[in-house]
Amino acid sequence: MVEFKKPTRKNTGFFVKMKLAHRHGRLQPQQEKSNPCFKYYKWLLWVSLSLYFFSSYFISYKPIPLSKTQYFSKSTVVSRALFESTNSTFLQQPDNHQALLKDLKIYVYELPSKYNTDWLANERCSNHLFASEVAIHRAISNSDDVRTFDPYEADFFFVPVYVSCNFSTVNGFPAIGHARSLLSSAVQLISASFPFWNSSQGADHVFVASHDFGSCFHTLEERAMEDGVPEFLKKSIILQTFGVKYDHPCQDVENLVIPPYVSPEIVRSTPQKAPLTGRRDIWVFFRGKMEVHPKNVSGRFYSRKVRTEIWRRFNGDRRFYLQRHRFAGYQSEIARSVFCLCPLGWAPWSPRLVESVALGCVPVIIADGIRLPFPTTVPWPEISLTVAEKDVAKLGRILERVAATNLSTIQKNLWDPAVKRALLFNNQIQEGDATWHVLYALAQKLDRSHRTVMVLNK
Repeated sequence: MVEFKKPTRKNTGFFVKMKLAHRHGRLQPQQEKSNPCFKYYKWLLWVSLSLYFFSSYFISYKPIPLSKTQYFSKSTVVSRALFESTNSTFLQQPDNHQALLKDLKIYVYELPSKYNTDWLANERCSNHLFASEVAIHRAISNSDDVRTFDPYEADFFFVPVYVSCNFSTVNGFPAIGHARSLLSSAVQLISASFPFWNSSQGADHVFVASHDFGSCFHTLEERAMEDGVPEFLKKSIILQTFGVKYDHPCQDVENLVIPPYVSPEIVRSTPQKAPLTGRRDIWVFFRGKMEVHPKNVSGRFYSRKVRTEIWRRFNGDRRFYLQRHRFAGYQSEIARSVFCLCPLGWAPWSPRLVESVALGCVPVIIADGIRLPFPTTVPWPEISLTVAEKDVAKLGRILERVAATNLSTIQKNLWDPAVKRALLFNNQIQEGDATWHVLYALAQKLDRSHRTVMVLNK
């Protein structure tokens, strides 16, 4: 491993002494005594010269910039891996995202169509709330900078298996029973055909689990927790929409919380009808499932009764625009709203988080313990409100207080274009978009890359 060594400053003092003696000669003891200013003069000269050499060292010594560090073999780890081990604070600086991503390489397995593209026969597969599995696959596949066709130079391996395509069917009944067997089959195929899974035990392999309970691959939380993460995926990296701040079996794996999918085309077209900073005539908005009498499913109430409480408390309140039925153009309602309620459903997360941010409506998050996507980039505390589930009945007073105090500041932060961009997936990677932030997060996990570990151990 290459080591950065500082230039030596050894013998600097000796060199100064000898040069002075050579030019001016050595004063004899009696001369020193006869000159009362000599001691003061010698001390001042010594301090001045020491400061000169000390400062000139720092001016002349400049570390090699990361972007200019070069290596001469494909088998040698790229520069950002070295910097990750020697300068961890570098990775935390947003301005250095590009330098960190410059050499990241991902190999995308070319799996038989039954694992992915066959599912696209259903058009909803590529545009419903679980479609991030499709969007990430497309974006990486379309990237000449990130994608590599040489698996031996790859830092990570992307396994494109679509398991959520028929999760949310038109009739509302989820279907995900095929997920575990389909994933297991894909792992068996790549481990038998390539050496890379076995080399790292899957630690540098990336999967997407964009449905309710992520890597547990079940629709109901109780059953999901009981089943846990499939054993064959426990060493891999899972990109999942599910995330909480407390211990939970469905995040008992290396995971990254990603946003749910919201069509960027719909987001871009909606503000044309209702400008982002224009007049908003709806004070509090929510459209979605709100049970008058919560249905008990496997011992658990939908939304932990939060949505039912919202309906019961505020349905008659003129400040609240609450709708229980579907409407295809509901994004236009979000663009007209000041506050958008984002209560939990079956799982804590909701596509309303992204829709609200993208359309400039302050998200009001009601989901205890939720982990939000890209927290180091998206300033959630500055662009949203969080209300405890137990305080739902106080929503009116809470929002009134915010409206009277710091609403304009929250909206100013929320309307920053970079915030919206960070939560949207595109077919081509754009700097600062959701896939770009996924790659940045992966670049900070290079210690899981078998290739990086092998090179550093040489």
